[in-house]
Amino acid sequence: MELDFDLDKIGITEFGIGLEDDEGVQQFCCMTIDSDIQSALQEMTIATWSAMNKLDRDPPLYDPSNKHESPEYVHLPIDDELATQLRLLHFANNLPINSNALADPDKVLCYFARLTDAEGRRLTALRRATHFKGVLKNRMILLQLITNALQLIEEKVFRLDNDFDLLVDSTTLHIFRPNSFEFLGRLREALLAAVPDNIREIEGDLTFVDFTHVQDYAMKHTRAARYLASIRSQKLTENINESALKETCTEQGVNFTEVDGMVVVQDGHIMGFLEVLDRRRYRVNLVEDSPERYKATARRKIK
Repeated sequence: MELDFDLDKIGITEFGIGLEDDEGVQQFCCMTIDSDIQSALQEMTIATWSAMNKLDRDPPLYDPSNKHESPEYVHLPIDDELATQLRLLHFANNLPINSNALADPDKVLCYFARLTDAEGRRLTALRRATHFKGVLKNRMILLQLITNALQLIEEKVFRLDNDFDLLVDSTTLHIFRPNSFEFLGRLREALLAAVPDNIREIEGDLTFVDFTHVQDYAMKHTRAARYLASIRSQKLTENINESALKETCTEQGVNFTEVDGMVVVQDGHIMGFLEVLDRRRYRVNLVEDSPERYKATARRKIK
């Protein structure tokens, strides 16, 4: 996968901080930095892209129902509804300047770099902020010469990491650490908010299934909301045969009833039903007369 940005011709480099108050309200701002920090941020960005390509040059689409590794290179189109939070940040102009953004480390959500290349294209690189210590050793001065004696710096120092968690260009979120993407992108809130729309899309394919109880359950359970988002985004309900679905549910121990010609999944079996639709339940018959049922926590289609 290509990056819609020229890392060999980086021009402007800005530094920003994401803050979150006690009520969960987020604010993003910029800070003035010198040329040394600009160079460090550029090096981090290049190191991140290099590490991503070493992992996978053809990264799979981010799957909200998968348990991803960290690091693991996956991607997501920038116009995807799950990318809303980070898309807004990437395209935001005239972010306010706040020279005191680091005054309260507990409120710092993340830090980011906004780079512009020779063609005016923007690249946003983000890192979840987790390191705030009195004495740090990465790109920071540990000792200070005062009155001819070396002394430890006692002030709190902000630490730059070696790489970023994700890069955002004009078309794609290049995700290096999926857990950080989910945290920074407020994915839980996005997934729960998307449940009604995802149900509506899936219902269009499975007109013989009553999704009333499924929707009620998913509005309160993030894992179910993740499955729905995955099922919809990968179009896994297209052309599903009614008889085949019923047979698979029975085979996998997912109980349902039929009311007025509609399949109604029984309470306690909704997750199992979604796992069937998301291709996570499977059966193997390696031992005669002893079929085994399993659930996959992550899966990737074999071509």
